[in-house]
Amino acid sequence: MTELRNLTPHRVIPAEQARRDRQQRARLRTFLPELVDLERLLAEAPESVTTRVPDYASVGDMSLPIYRVDIGSERKDAPAVLLVGGVHGLERIGTQVVIAWLTTLISRMGWDQSLLRLLEDIHITVLPILNPGGMYLNQRSNPNGVDLMRNAPIKAQERSTFLLGGQRMSRHLPWYTGTPERGMEVENLTLESVIQELLPDRPFSVALDCHSGFGWQDQIWFPYAYRRRPMRGIASVMALKLIWEQAYPNHDYRFEPQSRHYLTHGDLWDYFYKQINRDSSGVFLPLTLEMGSWRWIRKRPRQLFRLDGFFNPLVPHRHRRVLRSHLAWIDFLLHAAASHRHWLPDPAAESMLREAAIMHWYRDTN
Repeated sequence: MTELRNLTPHRVIPAEQARRDRQQRARLRTFLPELVDLERLLAEAPESVTTRVPDYASVGDMSLPIYRVDIGSERKDAPAVLLVGGVHGLERIGTQVVIAWLTTLISRMGWDQSLLRLLEDIHITVLPILNPGGMYLNQRSNPNGVDLMRNAPIKAQERSTFLLGGQRMSRHLPWYTGTPERGMEVENLTLESVIQELLPDRPFSVALDCHSGFGWQDQIWFPYAYRRRPMRGIASVMALKLIWEQAYPNHDYRFEPQSRHYLTHGDLWDYFYKQINRDSSGVFLPLTLEMGSWRWIRKRPRQLFRLDGFFNPLVPHRHRRVLRSHLAWIDFLLHAAASHRHWLPDPAAESMLREAAIMHWYRDTN
């Protein structure tokens, strides 16, 4: 791990590839083409795109790298944007959206002067495939059978949904939380180390975790999942929602706290949000893009006969549409981070926006 930490992208990728024999490379092309595409992209990226491998996930005879990509300002007080994909191995479209956006960004860095000026003011960190082992095995959990989104040390304050909210009965059933004795899995420890290094003491940071598989509509979820009461920074979430809707009035996202749908144990972003709020004076907004995969099933019911069909668009033109449809939202988050001082609520506006958020999202539960 440590020998790769300070290498440039052009040295990290060949070093990783050299570890693999011919059979392993062939298996990756078949079962984890997203990793192959990512390595090709990063090998050709400019030197200002820094690639590291903070840790590995083991699957059989292979150690699959968990890549971290950093772009932009190195100032510790620069606002930060964290993008995460592939937490659930079955939801490949999340990783594919992140890689599609990263491909666009790297291409534009060669000619877009306005983008380069923006990158002087913000820092971007990308973890495109947090769970490479689960994605290789085509399963929701990691190779140990643990659902990474149920694995943080935080418990629901009320009764959670049976199984869906997290269970400790068996790693062979979905939504397995793991055991308290084992603690968080290596993938989550990797994410935690990135967050603890990257986010504390920055004036503003936002994370976007890309998932699929719930509902008829694309949704932007925010904490909490472990309780129904609003998060401390709910006024800032409302402010972000308002400037998004003013700039993109024809958007098709639904903003909601995850608790409106169900409560869960072990939610990663609840845990990290509470950590950063405790240790930092800045604003941290963790968001989840939950792509509504039920629409893809409705348009092509045959997808029900394939496990990956529950979570991914299998028809090529729909797949391409999804890859391009979220580019504006991610670019918006970059600009919102860079300009956070112009829209984050001041103390006078914060109480008003908090009350508006409670009336909008929590009036049925308070």
